[in-house]
Amino acid sequence: QVQLVESGGGLVQTGGSLRLSCAASGVIFSAFAMGWYRQAPGKQRELVATITSGGITNYVDSVKGRFTVSRDNAKNTVYLQMNSLKPEDTAVYYCNAGHLSGNMVLVTLFNWGQGTQVTVSL
Repeated sequence: QVQLVESGGGLVQTGGSLRLSCAASGVIFSAFAMGWYRQAPGKQRELVATITSGGITNYVDSVKGRFTVSRDNAKNTVYLQMNSLKPEDTAVYYCNAGHLSGNMVLVTLFNWGQGTQVTVSL
């Protein structure tokens, strides 16, 4: 059974940084593209960053230059380094694995984890 476990969220002031982690188990991690998503209260889940199995990254415009996605296939873990955080980054952050289909479109394959809450205060 595939399990995705996100961690690293917290409360941070505007301009601060956080590093999120997503540990995957029960899947051949290196075979899939990975995506970081976020869902703010009352809004739909949004894909914010992707990384291919080979390490090619892509970002939604609102986080370009501030967020960096990386992966460690040996540890079955994908990371999201978030710098210069803004209040509008406040959301629950999730990861998932799948196949890329077009620009910033990830066809996800697995059930969602619990996510990790990121709250950015003024």
